[in-house]
Amino acid sequence: MKIAEFPEDLRPHLIPAPTGDMVYRCLECGAEFDITELLYTCPQCRGLFLLEDRAAARLAERPGAFWRRLFDYRRMLNLPALKGIFLYYELIAPVIPLDDIIYLGEGHTPQVAANEQLAAEVGAPFYFKNDGQNPSASFKDRGMAAALSYLNFLVRQPGAGRILAICASTGDTSASAALYAAYLGEKVASAVLLPHGKVTPQQLAQPLGSGAKVLEIPGVFDDCMKVVEALADNYQVALLNSKNPWRIRGQESYAYEIAQWFDYDLTKKAVVVPIGNAGNITAIMQGFLRLHDLNIIEQLPRILGVQSRHADPVFRYYAEADKSKRIFRPVAVQPSVAQAAMIGNPVSMPRVIRLAEEYTRRAGEQSVAVVQVTEQEIMDSMLLANRHGHIACTQGGESLAGLRAALQLKLLSRNEVPVLDATAHHLKFIGFQQMYFENSFPPEFEVTPKAEYQNRPQLLTPKTEAPEAKTADLAAQIAALLGLTPKTRFKR
Repeated sequence: MKIAEFPEDLRPHLIPAPTGDMVYRCLECGAEFDITELLYTCPQCRGLFLLEDRAAARLAERPGAFWRRLFDYRRMLNLPALKGIFLYYELIAPVIPLDDIIYLGEGHTPQVAANEQLAAEVGAPFYFKNDGQNPSASFKDRGMAAALSYLNFLVRQPGAGRILAICASTGDTSASAALYAAYLGEKVASAVLLPHGKVTPQQLAQPLGSGAKVLEIPGVFDDCMKVVEALADNYQVALLNSKNPWRIRGQESYAYEIAQWFDYDLTKKAVVVPIGNAGNITAIMQGFLRLHDLNIIEQLPRILGVQSRHADPVFRYYAEADKSKRIFRPVAVQPSVAQAAMIGNPVSMPRVIRLAEEYTRRAGEQSVAVVQVTEQEIMDSMLLANRHGHIACTQGGESLAGLRAALQLKLLSRNEVPVLDATAHHLKFIGFQQMYFENSFPPEFEVTPKAEYQNRPQLLTPKTEAPEAKTADLAAQIAALLGLTPKTRFKR
C-alpha cells in the first residue's frame, strides 16, 4: 500500500525519524549511562539496566487511539525496517535510524487457537503463539533484532571499531545471535559459549552453520554465563544474553503483537510463559505496562510464569506468601527436557521482582503468578499439543503444563483466554520426542512414556513379490490396519 493511500492524518507518522533520548538506567541506584557505551551492569553498584527513553513523555501527548490506528495501518507498509518488531518503532528503539535496522523476517508470529478437542481436554480455550516460526526458529530473534540493530548503529559511530558479539546459551540464543551477526558480515564478529553435551545437535548446528566461533565448556548454562559476564566486564565485547537491555526491548514486541491480535482488548486474557533466564517474562510484563502507560490498552492481562521442578528458583521465591520474607536463592539444576529453561540463577530476576511489583500494583495481587510443573507433565503436554496440530517445543509443552496446573489450582478461571508461549520450533527438540517414543530417557529426567503418546513407524511385509499382487496385498494390509471402508459402487 502506497503512502498516498493512507489516511491523511497518519501519513506524516508512518515512517518515523529518530526522536528518542535513550539511556541505560540502573534498577538499583538509578544512575544513568550513555547508550554509546557497551554496558550491561551498573559500574557503580553492579545493578541491572533497563533502557529508558527520557523523551517518552512526547508519546503520551497523543491518545491511545492514535497509536492503535498508527500500528494497525503501519502493518500495510512494505518497508522492511518496519515489517518486523520495529513496526512498534516508537516503543522499542526510537533512536536507531531505519537504515540501521536489521529485518530477517522476525516477529508477527501466528497465534493458533487450540481445536475443540484439545480445548476440551485441557479444560479451557487457549492459543499457542508460535515463536518457533521466527527466522532462527525461536523467540530469541525478537531481542536479537533489536540488539544487533543497535550494534549496527553503534559500529557506524566514529572510532567504534570492530565489535565481538558473544553470548552464553543452551542453544536458541546462540543460533539467533550467530544468525544476526552473520547478516552484519565483517562489522561484527560472533562467538558463543555452550555447556558441553547439553545442547541438542539441531541447535548446535545453527551457530556452526552461521560461521560463529563455538566454544564448549564443562558445566551448565550458569557456568557459561559467568564466563561471558567476565569477558563483558573486562573486554570490548557486546554481551547478547538477556542481561542486555536491548534484548528486552525487542522481546517486548511479543506483548504488542498479542494486544494487536485481540484489537487491544485484553479483558479476561492471560499470557503463559516459561521463565528460564527470566528475560522473556520481564519483556512481556514491561511491554504490557508500556501499552498501559499510553492508554493503548485499558486492561492488563494476567501473567503466568512456569518453571520445571528441575529448575525452579523463581517459583520458590514467590511460593513464600509473606513478601517481607522473600529471599531469592539460586538453585542447582537437574536435567530438563525444557533446556532453555534449565537455569538456576536467572540474570533478569531483579527486573522480574521490580516489574512484578508494578504490575500487581496496577492489576491486582493475582495478576502475576508462577507455577511449578514436572518433566513428565512437560513432555506429555508437548506431545498432546502437537497431536492436535501445533508445533510446540518442550518449552511450549512447559507452557501447556503450566496452564493445566493453573486451572487445577484455580489461578486462572475457565472463562479467561490464555496465550501460551511456544518459544521455539519443536524440531529443535526432536531428540526428546524420540527418547519418549523409544523409552530411552535417563533416570534423572524422571520421564516415563505413556503408551498413548508413543508412536513408531510400522514395517509392512508383502506376502508376495509379484508386482501387481504385491501392491494389492500391501493395500489390503493397510486397509485392514486402518479400518478402511470399501467403496460402494452405485448403478445409474
